[in-house]
Amino acid sequence: MQDDLLYPMLTVEETLMFAAEFRLPRTLSKSKKKLRVQALIDQLGLRNAAKTIIGDEGHRGVSGGERRRVSIGIDIIHDPIILFLDEPTSGLDSTSAYMVVKVLQRIAQSGSIVIMSIHQPSYRILGLLDRMLFLSRGQTVYSGSPMNLPHFFADFGHPIPDSENRTEFALDLIRELEGSPGGTKSLVEFNKTWQNTKRSNQNLETVTPTHGLSLKEAISASISRGKLVSGTTSDIHTSPASMVPTYANPFWKEMIVLSQRSFTNSWRVPELFGIRLGAIVVTGFILATMFWQLDDSPKGVQERLGFFAFAMSTTFYTCADALPVFLQERYIFMRETAYNAYRRSSYCLSHAIVSLPALIFLSFAFAAITFWAVGLDGGFSGFLFYFAIILASFWAGNSFVTFLSGVVPSVMLGYTIVVAILAYFLLFSGFFMNRDRIPPYWIWFHYLSLVKYPYEAVLQNEFDDPTKCFVKGIQMFDNSPLGNVPNALKEKLLNTMSNTLNVKISSSTCVTTGADILVQQGITDLSKMSCLWITIAWGFFFRVLFYFSLLLGSKNKRR
Repeated sequence: MQDDLLYPMLTVEETLMFAAEFRLPRTLSKSKKKLRVQALIDQLGLRNAAKTIIGDEGHRGVSGGERRRVSIGIDIIHDPIILFLDEPTSGLDSTSAYMVVKVLQRIAQSGSIVIMSIHQPSYRILGLLDRMLFLSRGQTVYSGSPMNLPHFFADFGHPIPDSENRTEFALDLIRELEGSPGGTKSLVEFNKTWQNTKRSNQNLETVTPTHGLSLKEAISASISRGKLVSGTTSDIHTSPASMVPTYANPFWKEMIVLSQRSFTNSWRVPELFGIRLGAIVVTGFILATMFWQLDDSPKGVQERLGFFAFAMSTTFYTCADALPVFLQERYIFMRETAYNAYRRSSYCLSHAIVSLPALIFLSFAFAAITFWAVGLDGGFSGFLFYFAIILASFWAGNSFVTFLSGVVPSVMLGYTIVVAILAYFLLFSGFFMNRDRIPPYWIWFHYLSLVKYPYEAVLQNEFDDPTKCFVKGIQMFDNSPLGNVPNALKEKLLNTMSNTLNVKISSSTCVTTGADILVQQGITDLSKMSCLWITIAWGFFFRVLFYFSLLLGSKNKRR
């Protein structure tokens, strides 16, 4: 409860409505769920803020106290029997803290049992509480009505001055006793004696209908008043195994609700997508103008190789921009799955589906900007494959970053790992060193490189035309020390080579085809379609790893 982790761009009403979809039973109609949400908004005192977004650092939204009440509303949307809260007033000003506790009082008056921890409550908050429990190193030093505090400490021999706050006096005295040789043992024993005396005199104060009841009796009273609308209302003596919470919705319903929530939240933050699109457009523009209309000369071939290596690595690096969003959602996921709001599998699958439209748009933008501007080969069919492999690269990169968001503890560490690993992927992709030249003890990393497969795919898409020639006659000398020699001398050298080799080589003879370039680059083991499917498979592989990271990392954890 100390961390109000909510989707920032959803309104208060939408946040509670999605919570209702997750936690209320599937037998309830949509209209009844809406009625429950509207009633809860009134109960929480959030009617004026119902249409206001939650907000974050960059978007103005509800106040801190209202945000805290929304968090409480998510936990009570299903009208539970018992509500446990850990410091619900932490980080709030006195007015907001009072409003939060006032809401909790109304919840208790509706029949729920509200148990919360709180540090140094104000005098006004103290008046809202039915019972107080002071603990010292795990032992009870006082349990009862706040109104009985003065009598208790007066009987103990430490009367509370009229000018002092009751709870502050009690806490100061407890700390003082904890530092003494005897500790709080005397206060613990006195509390037991004092409580027994009060019971024997039947002088306990009754504040609410359930005040003075045991927890078991209070639960029975809450059930009789219709509590726990989304859980079992069977006898409270039900075995623990039969009370394990189940999911309120089937898998397909969870998929729909999760997708709707993610789309709604993302749609209202266009700047996040705009930044990614801007990075892609700017990078594509720079590449298009730098590698404008490459020719088929040996230098043009080398420039194509550089373009493809940088272009494919760009698709992976730009995916790192979404890492902070994934990390924020991870903590919300951990809280929601702690009470079985939905399945982890439905979250992972909906997460992947929601990411696809943006990836498709980014891929098309980058492909359209660079393909014809650079002068790549293959016509329209070549463009379609080029677009497909870029989309597959974005998919694999996005899945890789998503997986990392499930295991890294912070954004900075996540960025460091992403940049380092992607640099290694590029190093072992085959661009800097051909596969057959990579040392045997590092060859395994070559096959793990995410950049390898899209890089080899686009090379084959460019150079697999057997009729296209890239080096003719005297062009073979362009990348050698003879490159600056006059063409006439190069032709004489060709004639000499022809006579020596007994093979006719003229200035128009094709010396290197696209197939030769692929062999020179060590691209002989996989077809371009195989590279495409392997890249897509990498994306699914990291999505599966993401699922297991959530399964292992969030089990029995709650934030």
